[in-house]
Amino acid sequence: MSFVIVTDTSANIPKRIVEERDLKIIPFSYCVDGVEHTCDDIEAFDGEGFYAMMKGHTNVTTSQIPPQRYADFFEPFVKEGQDVLFVSMSSGISGSFSSSNIAAVQLMETYPDRIVRSVDTKGASLGEGLLALRAAECRDKGMGIEETVELLCRMRERVCQVFTVDDLMFLRKGGRISNVTAIVGTVLNIKPLLKGDEEGRIVAFGKVRGRKHSVEAIAERYDQLVDHPEEQLVCIAHAACEKDADYLISLLNKNHPPREILKVCYEPVTGSHVGPGALALFFEGRDGARAEIK
Repeated sequence: MSFVIVTDTSANIPKRIVEERDLKIIPFSYCVDGVEHTCDDIEAFDGEGFYAMMKGHTNVTTSQIPPQRYADFFEPFVKEGQDVLFVSMSSGISGSFSSSNIAAVQLMETYPDRIVRSVDTKGASLGEGLLALRAAECRDKGMGIEETVELLCRMRERVCQVFTVDDLMFLRKGGRISNVTAIVGTVLNIKPLLKGDEEGRIVAFGKVRGRKHSVEAIAERYDQLVDHPEEQLVCIAHAACEKDADYLISLLNKNHPPREILKVCYEPVTGSHVGPGALALFFEGRDGARAEIK
């Protein structure tokens, strides 16, 4: 039986692909100087303007979605007799999974003939988006919701998320980095290397001198860990540093070119936590690859 796939705007999937793959998106909101906004079309989003504004110290805040909002979003599908699979941002950096899971349990109590599942991707941005897209592939192949959940839970252990930022202040401010005391930071042109760990937390695993070297270090981890790149959609998210993203693409295509590369600007909710100049790579590695990034 087919099922509805829901994810959120932090999955960073362009609207055209969302529509092609028949995904449903629950919007996350962000506030700029106290005014609430949402972004449902990353390709129409003024990333240059938004991240320039952040550099100018404009206050951007985000807030967690409560369980009832998830329930309200899921319930119309359930009422129609459809099962629902929600592909969630990492529980290591957000309460999204917990809130959505509470909503799922409540709805299944109310509608005992329906299945509502929430999967913790242990990822963010396109680390989350890759699993949502894989879920759509599974559904379109005729797989059931429980079989798809099992596949996604295996896949998340292979999805590597490697990135760098220009300024750790934004991750510090939001409490999104777990071992901030372990690294020097961005003084003296030292650039941190960060990853999503096995629990979906953001941790630093190294540092290099200079922006160019940080981009090259990301590509090196790809070369070391990527599995069957010729079959893969590999993803890049950048926070108004498109030239660096293009340089990264040239490096990826040098030794192990993937089937396809999707390059997007960071959507504003996740982007507000990583900050201007963030550059991230998302790809599938061999079994256990996430733990091997170092």
